[in-house]
Amino acid sequence: MPQLRIFLTGEPGCGKTTVIRRIAESLASQRMKTGGIVSGEIRTGAVRVGFTLEDLLTHETGILTHVNLNQGPRVGKYRVNLSDVDRVGAAAIRRAIAEADVVIVDELGPMELHSAPFIAAVEMALRSSKHLLATIHKRASHPLVTAIKSNPNYQVIEITVDNREQMPSKIMEQLTTQT
Repeated sequence: MPQLRIFLTGEPGCGKTTVIRRIAESLASQRMKTGGIVSGEIRTGAVRVGFTLEDLLTHETGILTHVNLNQGPRVGKYRVNLSDVDRVGAAAIRRAIAEADVVIVDELGPMELHSAPFIAAVEMALRSSKHLLATIHKRASHPLVTAIKSNPNYQVIEITVDNREQMPSKIMEQLTTQT
């Protein structure tokens, strides 16, 4: 049975990460092991100042980006913390391939795609025998994202305010009937 490759995209703030988190929780409730990474915001009061990465298996966290970093590639007002992308992000994806039933990657975006080890881990997940559920930044233009979006064997689903509540159950149905 072919392994699923499902990629969620949509405008920033549309709910991609929320959908991913709900699916991970549903899979866990059905005793399916999920691994990989999810992102989160770092806020100071009402102001977003960065993003975190969390390994779904170990719960180790790292800083993906922050406005106060002095080094690393710049993406908008943030600087990317490549050491944490490699240490937490890429390692979490490789661990998920080895240990989980479903690999989750939130997200394939301009921040994460500055890391060669992260890209290699995603490519490894694409070649693996595990289901892969990932989010893609709406305007990412990296060659890996272009290859994913143009592959007819992969599903790219646009998340919107109108469909985000229904998507977790629709995707869960696919994942649980193909596992």
